[in-house]
Amino acid sequence: MAKLLVRDLDPDIVDALKERAARHKRSAEAEHREILRQALQRPKRKSFAEILASMPNVGEDEDFRRLNDKETADVLS
Repeated sequence: MAKLLVRDLDPDIVDALKERAARHKRSAEAEHREILRQALQRPKRKSFAEILASMPNVGEDEDFRRLNDKETADVLS
């Protein structure tokens, strides 16, 4: 595993890290690792094809046809 050294941190940041670590019952180093993990290991994004495939079948293409102005007026009257 790699090691990471962070220099010149504001003392308020260090204190906040230690307080957060204490709330989670872990060391400041473990808390730092968890913060980095959450920030940088985002879930894999779905492809456009996967998103399309996950959409439910909710009607026929005709149900979603765009009406022109005359057709809209006829439907509304």
